[in-house]
Amino acid sequence: MNLFSEIRELVIDTLGKMQASGELPKGLEMSNVAVEPPRDSAHGDMATNAAMVLAKAAKMKPRDIAERLGELLGKDERISKVEVAGPGFLNLRLSESLWLDVVRAALDSGIDFGRLKIGDGKRVNVEYVSANPTGPLHVGHTRGAVFGDALASLLDFVGFNVTREYYINDGGSQVDVLARSVYLRYLEAHGRAVAFEDGTYPGDYLIDVGLALKNKVGDAYLEQPENVWLADVREFATEAMMDLIRADLKSLGVEMDVFYSEKSLYGTGRIEEALETLEGKGLIYEGVLDPPKGKVPEDWEPREQTLFKSTEHGDDVDRPVKKSDGGWTYFAPDIAYHYDKVSRGFDALIDVFGADHSGYVKRMKAAVSALSDGSVPLDIKLTQLVKLYKDGQPFKMSKRAGTFVTLRDVVDLVGPDVTRFVMLTRKNDAALDFDFDKVLEQSKENPVFYVQYANARVKSTMRKAAKAGIDVSDETLGLANLALLTDSAQLEVMKKISEWPRLVEIAGRTNEPHRVAFYLYELSSALHALYNKGYEVPSLRLLDEADVTATQAKIALARAVTVVISAGLGILGVTPAEEMR
Repeated sequence: MNLFSEIRELVIDTLGKMQASGELPKGLEMSNVAVEPPRDSAHGDMATNAAMVLAKAAKMKPRDIAERLGELLGKDERISKVEVAGPGFLNLRLSESLWLDVVRAALDSGIDFGRLKIGDGKRVNVEYVSANPTGPLHVGHTRGAVFGDALASLLDFVGFNVTREYYINDGGSQVDVLARSVYLRYLEAHGRAVAFEDGTYPGDYLIDVGLALKNKVGDAYLEQPENVWLADVREFATEAMMDLIRADLKSLGVEMDVFYSEKSLYGTGRIEEALETLEGKGLIYEGVLDPPKGKVPEDWEPREQTLFKSTEHGDDVDRPVKKSDGGWTYFAPDIAYHYDKVSRGFDALIDVFGADHSGYVKRMKAAVSALSDGSVPLDIKLTQLVKLYKDGQPFKMSKRAGTFVTLRDVVDLVGPDVTRFVMLTRKNDAALDFDFDKVLEQSKENPVFYVQYANARVKSTMRKAAKAGIDVSDETLGLANLALLTDSAQLEVMKKISEWPRLVEIAGRTNEPHRVAFYLYELSSALHALYNKGYEVPSLRLLDEADVTATQAKIALARAVTVVISAGLGILGVTPAEEMR
C-alpha cells in the first residue's frame, strides 16, 4: 500500500477531469506532478506541486489552478482538508482512517510491505568489490561490498532480477607480482632467507600460501628460473587469494552469483570480437592523441595508436585500446568484459567503483553506449574513502596485511551487522568516518544502536505481554481495534510507516540504498518518542494488563514498526535485534 502513489493518482485523475471540463487545456505533461511530505509537518500530511508545474504550459496562474484543484480534491473522502499555500502549492490533510489502513497493510504484508514491481523483472547486473586478487580485502573494499550488496537487495525488493558479480582482475601484471611474492614465501618455507623488494607484497597473509605451495610441489621449484614456475605459481596464488576474498566476503554476509575472470578474455578472441564490433560501427581508428592538458610530461611524444572514438558517446577524449607496440591497453579488456555483459542480455548495468576510478566513468559509459547502441544504461557508483578511528586516534594498519586495515579487522572488532549499517549511514560518494568506539555506543547518536533498540524494545514488550497472557500473535494483532490509536505521537508513527513504500521506490529508482538507513533512523526516532511519551502519559504505554483491547491495538502499531525495520534491515543485510545486551 503506497499511500503517496494513491493520492498522486487522485491528483492526476482530478487534473484529467479539469481537462475534460475545459478548466485546463488538454495535452499537459503530468510526469513532474509530485505528491510528497511537506517540509513542515504542521502544514499538512502531503503536498503537491501540480499547479506550479502546470501553470506555464496551461498559461494560467498557479494559484488559480491550485484553488480549483483543491476544491475538487476536497470532495474525496480520503481528503479531510485542503489549503493553498504560497504561489500555488497545495497542502493536504488526510482522513485518519487512512493511517489505520497503512498499519493493517504492514501487518498483513509482513516484511513484504513496501515491496514493489517497478523493476518489472528486468535483468540488472550489479558488479562490485572486484578487487585485485593479490591480498585480503581492505576497508575501502568493505564499503564497496556493503554498498553493492545493499543496492542489489534493494533492486530485488523493487522487482528487478539481479545478478551480483565480481570481476577478478587476474589478467594484469599484478598477478605476476603476486606469484613472485608467493615464491619468496615458498623459499622462506624451505628455510631460505629472503628479502621483499619494492613492488612485492610483504604481508603475512602470504606465509600460509607459500607453505601450502611447498606442501604441494615440495622442492620442485627450488633453484629454478622464473619461466619454470611463474605460470603455475600465479594460478596457485590467485586461487588461494580468491579463497581468502570469498571467506572475507562471507564474513560480511556477501555472496556473489558470478565470479568473472579477466584472464578468460585473453587468448580467446573475446577482446578482438568486442573491438571488431566497435570497428563495425565506425568507432575504431588509427590516430594520434593530443598531449595531456596542463603540464606536458617530458617523455611525452605523439605516436599513432588504435583509438576508440568514445567522444561520439559522451567522453571528453578518444581512448587508446591498443598500444603502439601492439599490446592491449587496460581499457581493452574492460570493453570486452562489458561487451560480454551486454551480450548476456542484461537490461541495465551498474558498476560500483572506488573513488580512485572516477576517471573511468565517462569512458566506460561511452563503451557500453556504443556496444549496445544506447539500449543498455550503465550507472557507475563511486564509493568514497573511509577514515577509521579508535580511541580518538586514526586506526593503524593491519600487521597481517602489511599496508592497510583489512575487512576482517573491521568485522572482528564490531561484527558484520554494525559494519554494514555504518557503511550505509552516508551517501556512497561522501567520505565516511568510522569510529570503532562510537559505533558501539548505546546512544541516540549511534544510528545502529537506535534502530536495533527500537526493534528489540518492541520484541521485549511483546514477550512481556505474552507472558501476561495477552495474545499478541500477528493474526490477532491484525484484527486489533486500531481506532483506539488517536494520540498525536501514535499518528506520527503511522505517518512515518506510510512513507516506507515511497522511500523504497525513490531509493530503487536512484540506486541509493543509504536512504533506507536514514529512513529507519527516523522511523525508530518516532517509535522511541512514543515510548518516552508513555512515561508521562500512562495510557500510551504499550502494555496495560488491565486493558487487553487497548494493549493489542498499541502493540499492533509497534509491531508494524518492527515489520518495516525488518524489511529495511533485510535490504541492508543486517539482522534485526531481538534483544539488546
